[in-house]
Amino acid sequence: MPDQPGGAVRDRRVHSTGLGAWFDHHLYSFVASLGRVFRKPWATLLTIGVMAVALALPLGLWVVLSNVQRFAGDVQTSRHISVYLKQGNDAARANAIAGTLRQRAEVASVDVRSPDQGLKTLRDRDGLGDAVDALAATGESNPLPWLLVVTPRGDELSLAETLRALPEADLVQHDAQWRARLDNWLRFGGRVALVLAGLLGLGALLVVGNTVRLDIQSRRDEIGVLQLLGATDGFIRRPFLYLGVWYGLAAGALALALLTAAWIALRAPLADLAGSYGSAFALQGVDATQAAIVLAGATLIGWIGAGVVTGHFLRQTRPTH
Repeated sequence: MPDQPGGAVRDRRVHSTGLGAWFDHHLYSFVASLGRVFRKPWATLLTIGVMAVALALPLGLWVVLSNVQRFAGDVQTSRHISVYLKQGNDAARANAIAGTLRQRAEVASVDVRSPDQGLKTLRDRDGLGDAVDALAATGESNPLPWLLVVTPRGDELSLAETLRALPEADLVQHDAQWRARLDNWLRFGGRVALVLAGLLGLGALLVVGNTVRLDIQSRRDEIGVLQLLGATDGFIRRPFLYLGVWYGLAAGALALALLTAAWIALRAPLADLAGSYGSAFALQGVDATQAAIVLAGATLIGWIGAGVVTGHFLRQTRPTH
């Protein structure tokens, strides 16, 4: 019984020493793997560059789709249905129809626009100022009809059919079909981005695996000695796992740098193009949260690639006696 306290202290010391050795080897592997990365700069840059391009391609497509979806979302929020009334309807009749439509549950709002407002819009926006002024100079009456701009609250397709059935309606313009096609294209583009990310992610994993395999082959004798001395697979695998982590982390950072450079190069021309159409649309890049996810994913790819290759090598070279 008196020996139990001393034995417990010795157990704690052994446990503490084992934990310290495990931590020290992790720290050594972490630093030593970084040194091996810088020891062969050109080979390292080539590996990181290939991985970065493989990661940047699907990420770039994903960023483009995100911006297109944002633009499409802005379009979806303005789901207006334009109802052009027949000639002969006056302001009183147009306002009466608008009041009736406002009482319907599927209608959010109705904006009444007079022929004079339509003529002013043509003069200001469509570059037809001279033609409009020439028409006014002839003394002819305004040929434009009254217009009702209806914003739907629910199913816009059924509302558009209801508006077409109005006896006062001459033309109903509704752009739901092209928006549905745009949604289908966006879904298809998202699926393409996923497939491309999977294929190129697999390519990046193979690049890391091949690079680590070459490093393993150069240290084959050293690994053999460690195995004969009884080193565990985890002890031998650890430096190569950190090597894969460095490759993946650097490739992810370079991929983000490439996307940022592309965003800077395209931001101003796209803003000028959108401004020429009277839009304030601006290209958005990768935010901090998304960048962290990219770095974590690239690091995981490097870790997995190194782990698969190292594990396969150790299973083949493990001593049998």
